[in-house]
Amino acid sequence: METAGPVETAGPVETMTAVTGIGSERNTGMRIGIDRDRCIGAGQCALTAPKVFTQDDDGFSELLPDHEDALEGPLVKEAARACPVQAITVD
Repeated sequence: METAGPVETAGPVETMTAVTGIGSERNTGMRIGIDRDRCIGAGQCALTAPKVFTQDDDGFSELLPDHEDALEGPLVKEAARACPVQAITVD
């Protein structure tokens, strides 16, 4: 029986943190962090808060460019809670 060679990975990916609302009229001060080393691309964040999160071409979570408009309400925190590997932090 032959064994397969080593599994290739995408390599190290930086943790993405966005400070939202700073310098804007709303100034929510909410920080959303996405640990892309931990993200497995389950997509629960994009399903839960589609105006804040999306998935890149590789399926990993990322923030939408105009996500500040959708920060009111509980959906961002629910998206962090729904992440199966806790790759999203909200402060």
